[in-house]
Amino acid sequence: MKDKIIISGAGLVGSLWAVFLAKRGYQVEVYERRPDMRKLGGDGGRSINLAMSTRGWKALEKAGIKDEVMETALAMKGRMMHSTTGELTFQAYGKENQAIYSVSRAGLNRKLMDIAESHENVNFHFDMPCTGVNTRSAAIHFKNNISEEKSTLNASFIFATDGAFSAIRSSLQKTPRFNFSQYYLPHGYKELTIPATVSGDFAMDAESLHIWPRGEFMLIALPNPDKSFTCTLFLPFEGKSSFENLNTDEEIMHFFNSYFNDAVPLMPTLLEDFKNNPTSSLVTIKCNPWHLQHKILMLGDASHAIVPFYGQGMNSGFEDCTVLDELATKHKENWSKAIEEFNQTRIENADAISDLAIRNFTEMRDLVGDPMFLLRKKIAAWLHEKYPNDFLPLYSMVTFSNIPYADALKEGKAQDELFEQILSIFDVQKRWNSEEVIRIFEKWLKEKN
Repeated sequence: MKDKIIISGAGLVGSLWAVFLAKRGYQVEVYERRPDMRKLGGDGGRSINLAMSTRGWKALEKAGIKDEVMETALAMKGRMMHSTTGELTFQAYGKENQAIYSVSRAGLNRKLMDIAESHENVNFHFDMPCTGVNTRSAAIHFKNNISEEKSTLNASFIFATDGAFSAIRSSLQKTPRFNFSQYYLPHGYKELTIPATVSGDFAMDAESLHIWPRGEFMLIALPNPDKSFTCTLFLPFEGKSSFENLNTDEEIMHFFNSYFNDAVPLMPTLLEDFKNNPTSSLVTIKCNPWHLQHKILMLGDASHAIVPFYGQGMNSGFEDCTVLDELATKHKENWSKAIEEFNQTRIENADAISDLAIRNFTEMRDLVGDPMFLLRKKIAAWLHEKYPNDFLPLYSMVTFSNIPYADALKEGKAQDELFEQILSIFDVQKRWNSEEVIRIFEKWLKEKN
C-alpha cells in the first residue's frame, strides 16, 4: 500500500478525487463534517440539480463511472425562453447532438461515495468537521460532532475539498503572501418546485433548461428523473423587486403572477416552498496559492467557488481532478512537482470561469430575450457551420470542449470585437449571412492569427 492521504470534504469533488487516488493505490481517509447523507435520504440539504457537461463527463469517464451516471441523466438540448406573455422560444445550446445533462446532486454524491468506498483502501469518517490546519507542521485538526473529541492527524498529503467556506483555506489565509478575495452578488436565490402532472408526466418540455428572463432577475427550471422540475428564483436581496419586499402571501403571489404567470399554475406548493425554503447567497471566491508546502492542496469550491450561471461549478471542480491526475502521471507521482505545476497553470483557468460565470448571469437574465443578442447567436452558429476549424462560439468552448477556460475567455473577448463590427452593418437583420459579414470575419480571423 502506498502513502496515506487525507481528504477533507466528502462532497462531489472530494468523493471523486478519492476514487482517482484509490485507483492509484493510496490509502485514502475521507473526513466529512456532515452525517452520512446515504443514511439520511432526501437531497442532503443542497440543490438537487446539476448541469453536467463535457469537462464533468471527461472526469467521470477517467474514473470509470461515466456510463453509470449517464443512465439517470436527462439531456437538455437548449434553453426554452418564457416571455412575460407566455410565448416560448427555443435556443439550441450547440449542434444537433450536443446537450448538457441534468443530474441529481445527491444521487451523484451518493454514487461517488459508494464507488470510492468499494475500494478497500478508502475509508469515510462522518460527523468529523475540520477545524483547521497547523500551517507549520501541515497537520490537520478535526472535532468529532458526536463525542466532541478533538484529534490532530498527519498524512503524506492533505487535499481540501471542504467547500466555499473551507476551514483549511481559513487557516491558509493567515499565512504570509496568501491572496484572497470574495465577492457576493447583490442577488440571492431560492429553490421552488414544479411537480409532475397528475398523470405522472413532465409539466413542460423535458429536453430544455427553462428560463424566465426578466432583466434584473430570473427564474430557471431543470428537469428531474421523477418528472418534476427544480426551479430557482434569482432575485436581488434589496430594491423594488427583491426578497426584502416579498413577505406576505399577497406580495408573493402578485410578484409571481406579474412576472411568471405561465409558471404559477404549475407550482401548487409555491407559497409553501417560498416561505419554507432558505434564501441563499451567491459568492465568488478566488485565492492564490492553492497549496501549502506542496503538502496541502485545495480543490473545487475550496479554492475557486463560482456562481452557477455557466453550469460549471461542479464541472470545473471535476476538471481539477482530471488535470491533477494527468499531472501526477506526467511527474510519475512526484506530488510536489504535480502540485506546483497545478498551482501555476490551474488558477488562471479557475479565475477565467469565475469571470465567465458572472458574465453569463447578465446574458441569462437579460440578453437572451434581446433580438440583437438572438441574431448574434444565429450568426455565430452560421459561422461555426461555415468555418468549423476557425470559429467556435464561446458557449461551446466552455461547455462542449476541454479548451482551457482562460483561452476561452480570451477568445470570447475577441469574438465580442468581431460581433461589434458585424452587428453595426446597416440592415444586418436582413444581411446576417451576406458577403459583407464574411469579409469582416475573414479580416478579423487574419488579424487575430
